[in-house]
Amino acid sequence: MAKSRKLLQAMAEVGTAAKKAARLTVRKAARTTARHAVECTALGVGVALVLAAGPVRAESIAPTRTFSGEDDFVSRLEALALLQTLNAELLSNPSATLTLERWCARHQLASPARVVARLVRDADKAATAAIRQTLGVGEAEPVRYRRVQLVCGDFVLSEADNWYVPARLTPEMNRLLDETDTAFGRAVQALQFRRRTLSARLLWTPLPDGWEMVRRPVQTPEIVAGALAIPTEVIRHEAVLSVPDGTPFSVVVETYTDKVLAFRRPSDR
Repeated sequence: MAKSRKLLQAMAEVGTAAKKAARLTVRKAARTTARHAVECTALGVGVALVLAAGPVRAESIAPTRTFSGEDDFVSRLEALALLQTLNAELLSNPSATLTLERWCARHQLASPARVVARLVRDADKAATAAIRQTLGVGEAEPVRYRRVQLVCGDFVLSEADNWYVPARLTPEMNRLLDETDTAFGRAVQALQFRRRTLSARLLWTPLPDGWEMVRRPVQTPEIVAGALAIPTEVIRHEAVLSVPDGTPFSVVVETYTDKVLAFRRPSDR
């Protein structure tokens, strides 16, 4: 009997413990369920707010503006950097056409970015004594003149004045130069010519000499600058073309226009 009572007491204790454990489990489950309910409610409210605000939009595209913005120090510094960059690229590459084509593509001046030559017909400019001396010809030797514009899209990027000795070219080369818009370098490329730069200069310097030694005024919102005025001609190169044995056959003067800066960029506003 004593053993039976002990067994019943042990079973009662186990039952009591089981009930406590069950109550704890129920309370924990209730708390978890309530937390999940709150989280779901918050998520639902958030979704509702997003939907009420309307469809989600990507960031709006920034408006664009032409390069020639306000006439201030920063704009002039940028213009100087761009012109010096283009000048260096032209001097380090044998083909002005390909250099301008890369410039046109990089600054999205046209699509597709293709530079073509456009012959200016009925143009004439007599060779000066200096040009004849550079070409090594006398007054009686014929020297022809040709003017070509290099165009990318709607923009004339450069104009080239070319004086050449027709007797030093082949008949086919002379025909191409007389009758077609073929670029001069392309027409005479079979000569395997060499180019020697005589001069290269900026026709417009956006900042004066010694600008880096002068303290510039601080720009304030009250200062309203006018538009930056860029002259029509900005860079000029003069060069002589010679065959491999050193005989010159052409003098070229290339003038690059303000249209090399006619690209658009995102507005600062």
